[in-house]
Amino acid sequence: MEQSLLPNYALTTFVPLRKHSPLPTIYYTNTHKHTHILNPIPKPNSLHSAMTTSVPTLQTLLFSQALLFLSVAQGLNTNCDIPEHGANLRLYHVYSPCSPFRPSEPVSWEESVVQMQAKDQARLQYLSSLVAGKSVVPIAAGRQIIQSPTYIVKAKVGTPPQTMLMALDTSNDAAWIPCTGCVGCSSTVFAPPQSTTFKTLGCQADQCKQVPNPTCDGSACGFNLTYGSSTIAANLSQDTIKLATDEVQGYTFGCIQKATGSSVPPQGLLGLGRGPLSLLSQTQSLYQSTFSYCLPSFKALNFSGSLRLGPIGQPQRIKYTQLLRNPRRSSLYYVNMIGIRVGRQVVDIPQTALAFDPVSGAGTIIDSGTVFTRLVQPAYIAVREAFRNRVGSNMTVSSLGGFDTCYSVPIVAPTITLMFTGMNVTLPTDNILIHSTSGSITCLAMAAAPDNVNSVVNVIATMQQQNHRVLFDLPNSRLGVARQLCT
Repeated sequence: MEQSLLPNYALTTFVPLRKHSPLPTIYYTNTHKHTHILNPIPKPNSLHSAMTTSVPTLQTLLFSQALLFLSVAQGLNTNCDIPEHGANLRLYHVYSPCSPFRPSEPVSWEESVVQMQAKDQARLQYLSSLVAGKSVVPIAAGRQIIQSPTYIVKAKVGTPPQTMLMALDTSNDAAWIPCTGCVGCSSTVFAPPQSTTFKTLGCQADQCKQVPNPTCDGSACGFNLTYGSSTIAANLSQDTIKLATDEVQGYTFGCIQKATGSSVPPQGLLGLGRGPLSLLSQTQSLYQSTFSYCLPSFKALNFSGSLRLGPIGQPQRIKYTQLLRNPRRSSLYYVNMIGIRVGRQVVDIPQTALAFDPVSGAGTIIDSGTVFTRLVQPAYIAVREAFRNRVGSNMTVSSLGGFDTCYSVPIVAPTITLMFTGMNVTLPTDNILIHSTSGSITCLAMAAAPDNVNSVVNVIATMQQQNHRVLFDLPNSRLGVARQLCT
């Protein structure tokens, strides 16, 4: 019998905030009163058109830690077992009501912002270490950093299938799953003895040469790796994995035996990078190294989007930019960002802050694990000053956590357009600002790299990607972006 770990809720388990609740949360607001439903496949030159979504009129619900942005209707029946078809998977935010990883204890809005920034700081340290080719990532002192995954999908592993909720990571190659007997793993693990198709790969297997730091104690191919603030020891293994209704036999992954630190996704990771053990490489004949995702707005009722594997069903009307390769870290998805526009003004950014450099690893990447877009210092300062000037140079600016452009009065925000070779993406207000529940504080939801992170990479993060279909077309070495309502 299939083991299901997805909760089947009749009602959401979040406690709605009352009108005068002392614990505000964050949500995305918008200045328009009416809802405009856009064609999910935009017409040419329509990427810059603003999508507007009405502010929820029912109770706003609170959730905490890294992202606290969920609004759901009180008493909503959240159907968490929607059937998945073909190669289309439901993609849930870790704090969706359908996720068992959602936080149980609410915190204040101010503390939640600090926690979000801490999570992003740890992620940026990890990405910077990948670019630099380091194996160990330092963690800032003074605050415990909990690196939970951001988005998860349901995968069925083994025969009979055991359901695992695996984190997606576009900046990682391999897949790994916590297994029975793992020291330091969560209580939910994959049980190899219960699968008739499971096998451990030996040291002579070709795949053993493709893992970091392989070891050969006995007959199993073991390996060690660093992920965020964690270290992982695993044995290279194979089993059947089922994604939606597609079954992949002999899928290679790491069966985790020991984990330290707090960065390990509780039920495993599905790497969507470009390395030899990534999902794309192992399913090349099935999915032709093509996938897309649509990340939901933080207002979405179930906080769910979609992951679409393969070229079938991808949008036809979409703008593309070239994917670039960094030989020092070939798995990362680099793109050529050539400028940023605030309102109608192209910001004066030094070209060295945006230029792609394969030697140093500098440039711009698209990432599924960072929450807020991070720009290298010269680029961010230029964008920030242009934004402040458009809002009003006489407005009082404050800071909160890692956000240094916050206002305590209502503002009219200019648009921000990310300019790439071949396409421009204009971000709607929901992708630019965060607001406190009461509306008393509004912050620009972008930042520079933290002082203790020597980053040369601009990271386009998930908040700025929400309500867009982002298409990774590796055979043609291109990345596409189209506006789409992700629900």
